[in-house]
Amino acid sequence: MSNVPANLRYTKSHEWVRDDQGILTVGITDHAQDLMGDMVFVDLPKIGDALTAGKECAVVESVKAASDVYAPLAGTVTEINETLGVKPEAINNDPYGAGWLFKIKPAQASGVAGLLDAAAYENLLAAEG
Repeated sequence: MSNVPANLRYTKSHEWVRDDQGILTVGITDHAQDLMGDMVFVDLPKIGDALTAGKECAVVESVKAASDVYAPLAGTVTEINETLGVKPEAINNDPYGAGWLFKIKPAQASGVAGLLDAAAYENLLAAEG
């Protein structure tokens, strides 16, 4: 079973979001990285990019496939995880810690509440089989 921390919010496309005092840290879930396999490349948005909720904003590439990462909410990129440029495997080793992708300042602070909580995300994983 995948690791699904209770303190995070999730999307149906397998991104996670942590609210750090109004700035949102975004990454891909343990489930997503496990399905993809060993990460070999990450293409992140640029600082200052305006993201649209549900639209592609990054790409993670593994030995198996490349996959789009979707913006969980609308907002502006404030920081990217530059370490992933030389150590993309950090996503595999620590998807909820050192493997975070980018941070955004959300357009609406209340948007996080509309994302899945841990129980709802676990139900989604169970339904996907």
